[in-house]
Amino acid sequence: MLGLSGSFVLLALANLKRVTATDDIVSAYTAPGEFPTSVYQSYWNDPTATAAQPQPVISDPVTSSIFPANLTDPANFPKLPSRSPKCSYWLPQNKVHFLAEAVCVYFNYSTTCYDEYSRLALGSIATQVVALGDMGGYDGQLLCANELSLCPVPPTMPLDLTGWFAKPKPNPLPPPKQPSGERLKVLHVSDIHIDPRKRGKRDILGYANGYEANCTQYLCCRENAWNTASPDQVLLSAPRYGSFQCDTPISLMLAAMQAIPAVTGTEGTGFNFSLFTDYFRAYVEYAENTSGPLLFMQRLETIDTYMQFQMIPYALGGFVLGNQFNWLYDHVSSMWFYEGWVPEASVEYARTHYAAYSVKRPDGLRIISLDTDMWYTYVFMHHDPQSSFADRPNYRLNYFSYINATQPDPFGILRFLTDELQDAEDAGERVWIVGHVLSGWDGTQSQLNPTNLFYQILSLSVDRYSPHVIANIFFGHTHEDQLSIYYANNATNVSAETAQTVSWIMPSLTTSDEPESPVSACTKSTQAVIQDQSTQTFDILDAYTWISRVDEFPALDNQTEVGPTYVLEYSTREAYGANITWGITDPLNATWWHLVTEQMEIDPSLVQRLPQTFNTYQSKSSAMAVGCTSECLTETICYMRSGSSSIAYQNCNPAYGSTQ
Repeated sequence: MLGLSGSFVLLALANLKRVTATDDIVSAYTAPGEFPTSVYQSYWNDPTATAAQPQPVISDPVTSSIFPANLTDPANFPKLPSRSPKCSYWLPQNKVHFLAEAVCVYFNYSTTCYDEYSRLALGSIATQVVALGDMGGYDGQLLCANELSLCPVPPTMPLDLTGWFAKPKPNPLPPPKQPSGERLKVLHVSDIHIDPRKRGKRDILGYANGYEANCTQYLCCRENAWNTASPDQVLLSAPRYGSFQCDTPISLMLAAMQAIPAVTGTEGTGFNFSLFTDYFRAYVEYAENTSGPLLFMQRLETIDTYMQFQMIPYALGGFVLGNQFNWLYDHVSSMWFYEGWVPEASVEYARTHYAAYSVKRPDGLRIISLDTDMWYTYVFMHHDPQSSFADRPNYRLNYFSYINATQPDPFGILRFLTDELQDAEDAGERVWIVGHVLSGWDGTQSQLNPTNLFYQILSLSVDRYSPHVIANIFFGHTHEDQLSIYYANNATNVSAETAQTVSWIMPSLTTSDEPESPVSACTKSTQAVIQDQSTQTFDILDAYTWISRVDEFPALDNQTEVGPTYVLEYSTREAYGANITWGITDPLNATWWHLVTEQMEIDPSLVQRLPQTFNTYQSKSSAMAVGCTSECLTETICYMRSGSSSIAYQNCNPAYGSTQ
């Protein structure tokens, strides 16, 4: 069976020179089998051994403390959540926190209701949502529709954007920026999911070599995972470098970091900068050191067991509840300052305005980072009609997004975005927008009203701020290689002429398929995007993806001569542009991508044939991917033309959003 590990993407951003696999791109690289011990100063165990994952000694430079050894020991990781005094604010002073657990049991929402919805887990969060939300109105209906599948989805609320924009669009537009002649290389990595600090559905445990990789209840490769058909004997031993239903062991993550500069031709130079659009970890330091300056999306998980994805607007619940997550950003912003990532003058802003950030690079590119987890929901769709209701990944969403759900911007991030775009226009700058949870595709990942406003801002802003300001948008989250096109006037007229900008939805480095599908026996890739870009236009000329076969990982155990091999999967321009009349120096912009969808309509084999197939590359060449039928083809094109959940909900059947 062909299996592929996480992906990294290299973006080629020069409008003068096309990068080819024979230029400075390497088609394959095999990582060393010996763990790179120089990454960390010291270890709790022998990092060169192959029987267990290395346990680096992790310290906190702000508090000058060392984290205990059991935090990276999968067999001895604390099984109960530890709470600081500040965390007590999460527990409302009433006695209805058992409600979520009871509802979970009543509707057979999960097989682990206590673990997920008790007072010490999401029960306190659910209680706040019920207390603060309009459960008899729109909020309650949306929860009922998305999380219980018992109600119709309420309609997207109409928007009134009168006065939203500070200035009218310039007429005439400023002349298009011309390429400077300088090529930039940009690395984009997403969804690493390093397992020593990654939480599971039941306990916080790390990746454990030799434990069950074919477990009954996801995630696998952990001390508490087993297969119910063989609870006392391991059926599939977890390899050193990872397996399909498991998150990324540290050995695989560092093998990918070693491969990236080798395959992208950046060993001597590094990248101009890098994008990281998900799980922020202490382990990212090595990626920064090997990949050049790192620009990451400021989205953090809290360190407790079940608070993942949760964030509340300041205005809700008074000072105590509105500030209940600030302890995390108080600390992390201090770490950013310690590492020199933000100046002292920005620390206060970073700790109190964590929903959105903006940075201007020396080359003139403005990057706007949005915490799109704040609109995260999940509408369960799966190819298998026999899938159990309890199989849905119900704990992976921001429950606070259901409070005042009629309001499209409760966190103020879209107001911030619009103001930044106006500032960029005034300064004559180009903009990239980065986030984690995507705004569109099949419509199952995000709330309708916020993404509708996001699209309308982009649609009007894309009318308003394109093509002279917005250059590209980048997301992660789905673990698959996808793309959405944004059109003028809320996509009322879909054509090459109205296509304005695109969002590149990056595949993951993790071998698991969390959080989008409960069926995780799939293949994954690591994608590096090389962007040939000009320091004036910041358009993407090409994007390259590298992959590694997970089914080969077991053979790499018990030796240190070689590690995983990463191979070039495809060049975006070569894979999809053969039948499109397009100049060699023309960027892969929204017009080009719309022409790709037209070719898919004219020639369905573009999606279905191997190896040039969107379906294949979406799945990272997975042998476990579901074949794309004629209906799947129609819906894939629909997803590609849907930049918001509301547009996807209106026009597309979400059953084919994932290839798994």
